[in-house]
This record gives sequence, C-alpha cells and structure tokens, in this order.
Amino acid sequence: MIKSSLPRFALALLALALTVVPAALPAQEAADKKLTKNQQKYDADKDGKLNEEEKAAAKEAAKAKATETREANLEKYDANKDGKLDADERAKKKADEQADKDARKAEREAASAAKKAAKDAEKAK
Repeated sequence: MIKSSLPRFALALLALALTVVPAALPAQEAADKKLTKNQQKYDADKDGKLNEEEKAAAKEAAKAKATETREANLEKYDANKDGKLDADERAKKKADEQADKDARKAEREAASAAKKAAKDAEKAK
C-alpha cells in the first residue's frame, strides 16, 4: 500500500513545488523580464508588459492556432476520417515531423559548412 502511493505522493510534491516556486518570485523581478518576440506582438501599448487585455488576446490567438493546427493535422493524417488520429496515423505524423526536423538540421549544417569553407578560403589568400 505504501509503495503504490509513493509515486503519487512524489508527483504531488513536485506539482506543489512547481506551483509555489514561481509564485514566490518577487513581483519586481518578474516585471523586469523582457517580453519574448512572440509576446511583443501582443504588447499593443508598447510598454514592455502585457496587461490583462493583451494577455487575453495572446491566449485567444494561441487557442486559435492550436485549433488550426489540430484541424490541419486531421485533414492531412486522418486516413479513416474518424475525427481522431489512431496510432498508425500518429506514427506517420511523427515520421513526417522528424523528416522535416532532419531536413532543417541538414540545411543549417550545410550553410555552416559553406560559411566555414568561405572563411578558410579567405584566410588562405
């Protein structure tokens, strides 16, 4: 009985710690943080902070984007058109995402190699 409840207890403690620690940050320290590029899009008054209205707009935009992504994934991968992705459909989606990630990495590495080669050629002159 004790062994089976230990993982739940540990998870509860972790959840509590993750909730309390951010709340314990001083208000000034949180206010001094700069907005991310994404957050800056919603800073309508350009004061460097998001007020409640701006936060609501950001949250609504995130919700709309998630819905759009979900619908696009269903359209692309839901082969049996049942409105949800089964294990095979999710595997196909994951494989496509990994292929895209690998392609982007290869492009970055090729660009980096070309830049290094150009730099080495310049040094050789």
